[in-house]
Amino acid sequence: MKEFFGIGGYQRTPEGAFSWQHLLFVTSLMVIMVVLAIFLGKRNKNSSDRQKNLVLIWAAILIDGFELVKIILACAEDINAWQMMLPLFLCSIQLIAIPLAAFSGGRIREAALDFVSVFGLLGAVLGTFGATQNYNAYPVLSFTNVVSGITHTISGFAALYIMISGMASMKKKNMWITFAILFTFCVAAYAANVLVDYNYMFLMSGDGTPYDILFNLVGGHKVFYPLSVVALFVVYIGLFYGVWHAVEKKKQQIAAV
Repeated sequence: MKEFFGIGGYQRTPEGAFSWQHLLFVTSLMVIMVVLAIFLGKRNKNSSDRQKNLVLIWAAILIDGFELVKIILACAEDINAWQMMLPLFLCSIQLIAIPLAAFSGGRIREAALDFVSVFGLLGAVLGTFGATQNYNAYPVLSFTNVVSGITHTISGFAALYIMISGMASMKKKNMWITFAILFTFCVAAYAANVLVDYNYMFLMSGDGTPYDILFNLVGGHKVFYPLSVVALFVVYIGLFYGVWHAVEKKKQQIAAV
């Protein structure tokens, strides 16, 4: 257990990113994520809003619970560890967005549901298969990677569940709220990076992740690189909404035939 939690530092040599251990572990999590989302989403599709929301409540409790335990244990080892655990990564925004979707109401809830739908699956893939920095630094079956895998797949589960159960509205009038949430966190992440010398939202460097491709394309420019990262988010949001509405329009056309 001491070795699993990394107390005093991990003694095992990390298996490495894209090793069979890494791929087997994250693929298993993703399969569980998809199966649960499809099962619960289809089961609750015609249920009351209260029944649908109960699943999101549990998702919110679990994702924040796991993250809180991780922060407590990390700070027990190093009191300054919190500086590297602020909810300022793209995936970490779900720690706030999923509870908002589960416990708020009105337009805020609608926007939160849409935000989780837009970024939940992306975060799940990037935080499992794409988290090369974690799997190069820590053993696959370590507390750090296990909790990271669980929280990222909870985000993906919530996104899939919201879409399958019919909770997502994707109203164009709420699109600006999605952008506002993203930009707010990007500004906060950049400020935190400067203050604590970290790399939230990967706005300072690729840090061994697929963002390295973009970082190298712009030569690591201190202005163009973070702006390019934000621009990618904007393009992704636009594409997601575009595809969503195209699919919905096609469904309506088919239904009308």
